[in-house]
Amino acid sequence: MRRILALVGVVASFAAPNTNEVAPLGKYTPIERRHWAFQQRKPVVPPSLQDPWIKNPVDAFILEGLQKAGLKPAAEADRTTLIRRVTYDLHGLPPTPEEIAAFVNDKAPKAYERLVDRLLASPRYGEQWARHWLDVVRFAESDGYEYDTHRPDAYRYRDYVIASLNADKPYDQFLREQLAGDEMDPKNDTYLIASGFNRLGPLRKNAGNQDVASSRTEVLTEMANIVGASMLGMTMGCARCHDHKFDPIRQSDYYRLQGYFAQTHANDIVVASAEEQAKYKQTMEPLEAEMRKLRFAMRKASEEEKGKILTRLEELDEKIPSPPAAMYAVRNEPKEMTPIHLLAAGDYRNKGAKVGMRPPGVLLPEDTPELPLETDKPRQRLAEWITDPANPLPSRVMVNRIWGYHFGRAIVGTPNDFGKMGLKPTHPELLDWLANEYVQGGWRMKPLHRMLMTSATYRQSSRSTAGAEKDPENKLLSNMNRRRLAAEEIRDTMLAVSGRLNPKAGGPSVMIKIDEELIKDLKRPQYWVTTRDRSEHDRRTIYLIYKRNLIMPFNQVFDAPDTLLSCARRDQSTHAPQALELLNGTLSNDLAVAFAKRLTGDKVDQAFRLATGRAPNPRERQLSQKYLDDPDPTAVTEFALSLFNSNAFLYVD
Repeated sequence: MRRILALVGVVASFAAPNTNEVAPLGKYTPIERRHWAFQQRKPVVPPSLQDPWIKNPVDAFILEGLQKAGLKPAAEADRTTLIRRVTYDLHGLPPTPEEIAAFVNDKAPKAYERLVDRLLASPRYGEQWARHWLDVVRFAESDGYEYDTHRPDAYRYRDYVIASLNADKPYDQFLREQLAGDEMDPKNDTYLIASGFNRLGPLRKNAGNQDVASSRTEVLTEMANIVGASMLGMTMGCARCHDHKFDPIRQSDYYRLQGYFAQTHANDIVVASAEEQAKYKQTMEPLEAEMRKLRFAMRKASEEEKGKILTRLEELDEKIPSPPAAMYAVRNEPKEMTPIHLLAAGDYRNKGAKVGMRPPGVLLPEDTPELPLETDKPRQRLAEWITDPANPLPSRVMVNRIWGYHFGRAIVGTPNDFGKMGLKPTHPELLDWLANEYVQGGWRMKPLHRMLMTSATYRQSSRSTAGAEKDPENKLLSNMNRRRLAAEEIRDTMLAVSGRLNPKAGGPSVMIKIDEELIKDLKRPQYWVTTRDRSEHDRRTIYLIYKRNLIMPFNQVFDAPDTLLSCARRDQSTHAPQALELLNGTLSNDLAVAFAKRLTGDKVDQAFRLATGRAPNPRERQLSQKYLDDPDPTAVTEFALSLFNSNAFLYVD
């Protein structure tokens, strides 16, 4: 009976909330504040070990952990393995046979360090590492949900990320531009494009009308959730409906974070010519006029009539042309500011107490006041708090991500969740030391890459060492982790070794030819218009369109994320459709033909060096040559295709 009465009380509070009440700030106990991630970073000193294996302080932390576990590090990988590993990590592409030979034969003491510097200085670096950030911020070029409307100008954000990484833009500046670029300088095109970060989430549209309370609530939810996941490593979204079940995040904390975006609205800044704008307006005016009449008629229509009206609205929707070229940005509209309330069960219809804006309380001194929603430049204030060197989370979160991409496993194995339900750091002192170095070094990524990749830890062989059973998941890094290439890397590598890769950078995304049956499933099929210039189809995968309701089949089978949610790390599965795609797929077979035509002279040796970065071993040479001696004219193509399916092609040691 007591539970029933309590439930009745909850339902009653939902039905008749007090929307004039102001939510209290909330208190946080010392125990809640004690969690390691919420503590200030410690001034860590690297272990004072004297060992010839140590090349930089990173190795001292790793060696200390190995010694405590009774383990020893693996031997250094050979040079052929090293150049392939470091080139894929920084470029997502294979080194050429000429680059491999030059490095292997370079006897200078700093040959490896010069290799790392050369790769970091290349524009290919930004293309590879942008993909990691785009995964985290769930970048896509369509809205998702039923309509999945195309976002023709979203590609500018992708190009912004690539350019920022190539320029080694300080990470704190990178975050500020994305959160508040429009507030920082509304006349700076780069800043405006960066502010498109706030619009990257999926967007639900309702019969052509997205200006409804439910949609606005979802927009604010997307904005708040991604800040928590991508920048703070906190599962803020878990507090949307109630206080967080595991972490000290109150529901009021969640809505106060939303408060920073209460004034934020979409802003498509047209850059098209006057003629293009006039043509668009001429086409749209009659469509919009009829749609307004139909929506008005919907209010008094019968159920049968409503069905016909919806059908006609969808017909009109399909006639809407692509909008004039614009910058995908945001702006503040104080007059259209959304009042922020606690929402019972996260339902916009169940408004509770009002809140202002304030960062999560557990990271603040007790009784830190909230700011009113009307505050000028609210997102800039949020950005300043996030990028404050004293904030314990952002630097830890980013160095953890970078470590994970290099070593195959992050120090905190749940990169988007540093909370109690996330995994504990395997090397907490190392994490804080790296974060401190990162901040003191001006938040620059390239020096961090250089430090990690020139360490003895990174240069280890992937072969297990004696006693590895003591650390079956290799958390202590007694050897390097072997990894399979990501979906984009597999496609780009096939293009590279076949000689077909188009190195063109930037610009509107490419739509390649795909199965017509997949296009038919789209709500608006006219948004898939195959790019006419065939050479564009051979560009790097990052420049292909990323559409939420139509993931490229090749990417999907090799574990590309769906872009609806932040992808902290990609899963790596092994299943039959992958082999079928590589053996029977149109892409692999098409590129195998080009690869085969590229082979001359000693075809076996040339093919292995291009595809795997090394010469064939005696057994591989014998079997390959025997197969090529077959008079069948398709033998060379089948041989090339077999290399695309080999572990030596698909994996990096």
